[in-house]
Amino acid sequence: MARKNVIIIGAAGRDFHNFNTYFRDNEYYNVVAFTAAQIPDIDGRKYPAVLAGKLYPDGIPIFAEQELPGLIRKLKVDDCVFSYSDVTYQKVMSVSAIVNSAGANFVLLGPKDTMVKSSKPVIAVGAIRTGCGKSQTSRRVIELLMEKGLKVVAVRHPMPYGDLAEQKVQRFAAISDLEKHKCTVEEMEEYEPHVVRGNVIYAGVDYEAILREAEKDPKGCDVIIWDGGNNDFPFYAPDLMITVTDPHRAGHELKYYPGEVTLRIADVVVINKIDSASPEAVQTVRESIEKVNPKAVVIDGASPIKVDDQSVIKGKRVLVVEDGPTLTHGEMKIGAGVVAARKFGASELVDPRPFTVGKLSETFRLYPNIGTLLPAMGYGEQQLRDLETTINNTDCDSVIIATPIDLNRIIKIKKPNTRVYYDLQEIGDPNLSQVIDDFVKKFKLI
Repeated sequence: MARKNVIIIGAAGRDFHNFNTYFRDNEYYNVVAFTAAQIPDIDGRKYPAVLAGKLYPDGIPIFAEQELPGLIRKLKVDDCVFSYSDVTYQKVMSVSAIVNSAGANFVLLGPKDTMVKSSKPVIAVGAIRTGCGKSQTSRRVIELLMEKGLKVVAVRHPMPYGDLAEQKVQRFAAISDLEKHKCTVEEMEEYEPHVVRGNVIYAGVDYEAILREAEKDPKGCDVIIWDGGNNDFPFYAPDLMITVTDPHRAGHELKYYPGEVTLRIADVVVINKIDSASPEAVQTVRESIEKVNPKAVVIDGASPIKVDDQSVIKGKRVLVVEDGPTLTHGEMKIGAGVVAARKFGASELVDPRPFTVGKLSETFRLYPNIGTLLPAMGYGEQQLRDLETTINNTDCDSVIIATPIDLNRIIKIKKPNTRVYYDLQEIGDPNLSQVIDDFVKKFKLI
């Protein structure tokens, strides 16, 4: 029987995991290419032979998604497997139409064929969109477990934008590891908060290999935390699934792929940002949960804002810098920085568009609906330099840094600036402390 020719449609994350778990060493299929979207400068590479297995001695090329119709015809492709996240159902089916019109099947792989089973109990944290508050929810879960004396190892959804072979398994236990692994800003934003709290976090490309290393981590491992990315469902089979929702984007929980999957499989749903969302929006999210997952435990949550120096904001014309992916494919127009600007009395939000340079100008062209905010794009050295130049070019009194890391550590900001901090705060009962108590008791962890 001839092997089926396959293209995996991705964005340097789920696509590689789907290959590793379903297609690698599978003699029924021949993966002829990956395509890449969402993240700049990740096409034109190869999935290396050292990761691709015995069937692919030359590796697998990665093309831009725009080339998909021609690739299907040229490479005589049978199946195209859609493998990235945080996209509308309209987008998913639009790609399906492109694939079908070129003659190929359109395929979505599910949890059964892609989730890896751990020998340790797994708590997974996901969300219905990028920027809902997964990271602070993961940190809260980890803090509760560590308070009980348990050794927690986190594993983060992939962000492999560099040398894929070198990034097969990455372990972060100290700030110096961020430099060692040549992390981008996006990676640092996710890894650094874990490291400074004293727990180890893994990431990389081969997530079964990563899991096996995490299970035997030198610091010990009682529980694995899956710290999800975008709105993807977990790569590991969860023993407890927590999904975070966002009333600032009420209704999105039933309109984006695969966010609705994460909502439907949740044991616990957190409605975050209740402190800054309208009651009507919160009610919309409650009704969505009741519609698709009425058995889930629902926790009300807030993300209260703190800043280093309120005087940098009060009465000032401020430039707000927010987490990049949250503003781009996450489509957020009101982040923690905007909330801080309003709360602490900024006189004006300054639009950065007239002052952007280089790749940041390109970002605004690709995502024209970004609000009056500056995305902290830092996928490479050039983007970092463009970010630094744009901030310093902007005609403003001061800068609000609402990214999870201090940008002053990696670029030189020549204007007065202050950082914004936010953590998950549960409101009333039920709460995560009760959920974690039940989890620890169920698995006899103490």
